[in-house]
Amino acid sequence: MKFAFLGALAVSSLAVGIAASQSAGSATPPENASPIYGVTIPEGYRDWKFIAPAQEAPPLDELRAVLGNDIAIDAYKKGTLPFPDGSILVKLAYKRKQSTEFAPATVPGTPTTVQVMVKDSKKYPDSHGWGFGRFIDGKPVDVAQHETCLSCHVGNVRDHDYVFTRYAP
Repeated sequence: MKFAFLGALAVSSLAVGIAASQSAGSATPPENASPIYGVTIPEGYRDWKFIAPAQEAPPLDELRAVLGNDIAIDAYKKGTLPFPDGSILVKLAYKRKQSTEFAPATVPGTPTTVQVMVKDSKKYPDSHGWGFGRFIDGKPVDVAQHETCLSCHVGNVRDHDYVFTRYAP
C-alpha cells in the first residue's frame, strides 16, 4: 500500500514536471495567432465596453463597432496617450444591410472581420508598442494582410498613439 502511494506520487510529480517544462519552454505561438505579431482573439471580448461605431465607405461598405478592455477604456476616459501596456481594442466589422423591419435603418449583416490591437511595448517595440491581428471566422488572415496594419496606422494616426478610434461621447 505504501509503495502504491509512493508510485502514484512519483507519477503525478513527473506529469506535473513535464507539463510545466513544456509550457515554460514552448516558444510556439498559440493556435489561431496572427502571423507577425502572434495576437489572438481575446476571450470574453464581446462583454467589453463600447468605444465607438464607425462606417466604412465602399468598396468595404461596412459597419464597425470598437470595444475595449478596462485598461483601454480607462485610458480613453482620462485622455491618456500613449495608451498603457495591457490596452486591447477589438473592432467588429459587418457588411451593411437594410433593415427588414425599418426601411430607413442600416443594420449589421454578415460579419467580415474581427480586428485586434494589443499594446505591449516590450513585446512589440518595432511596431510602436502595438501588436495586430485580423481574423475571419476566428482564423487569422495571411501575412500579406497583416503587413498592411502598421503602415496604415503609422501613415494616418501617429499623433494618437497609432489608434484611429476616438471615444464616442
